[in-house]
Amino acid sequence: MARKAKGRSSKKKAAAGAAARKKTAAAVMVEPIPKGMHTVTPHIVVRNAANAIEFYKQAFGAKELHRMYMPDGKTIMHAAIRIGDSVIMMADEFPDMGTRSPQAIGGTPVSFYIYVRDVDRFFDRAVKAGATVRMPVMDAFWGDRNGVLEDPYGHSWSIATRKKNLSPKQMKQAQEEWLATASMASKKAAEAAPPAAAAAAAAPEPQA
Repeated sequence: MARKAKGRSSKKKAAAGAAARKKTAAAVMVEPIPKGMHTVTPHIVVRNAANAIEFYKQAFGAKELHRMYMPDGKTIMHAAIRIGDSVIMMADEFPDMGTRSPQAIGGTPVSFYIYVRDVDRFFDRAVKAGATVRMPVMDAFWGDRNGVLEDPYGHSWSIATRKKNLSPKQMKQAQEEWLATASMASKKAAEAAPPAAAAAAAAPEPQA
């Protein structure tokens, strides 16, 4: 009887030890993709990142996750914000390291596309916070209602709400109709504009 009790006790201890080791391993296990992160995360460079973070909070409802300063206590070497379910990393300019903002290079070839529930309301809030309208909100042929903004730091943001789900065939047809309409409008505008020669002839003669 004593041997059986001793055997059961040993098994319990072994099971408890295995469970403890499993728990410890789970505690120290590192996820390859951190929780809350997507496969692709944009990292932007801004001139005066501290001010930019405050702008993104007001304009886009961003939540600041963290920030780290250089030894000067002013220059942000790394920061992260969350807009909706997406993280955006950022840092101040470091020209000597080749990291320059859109303001330093005269623009940006990149645009962020943000889906929101109410594009008109979101767009209006961003404009009131200081964003510049590059394209007003309108119904686009691909099924979105969207508009384009430029923030005070030179980055471009397309804000959109999906209004229609289109099949590839419907998308192609809508694109062709839009291109035809745009081409016709461009042609009419060109026809309505006076020729350069006529415009020059219509200009008043300079007086001696």
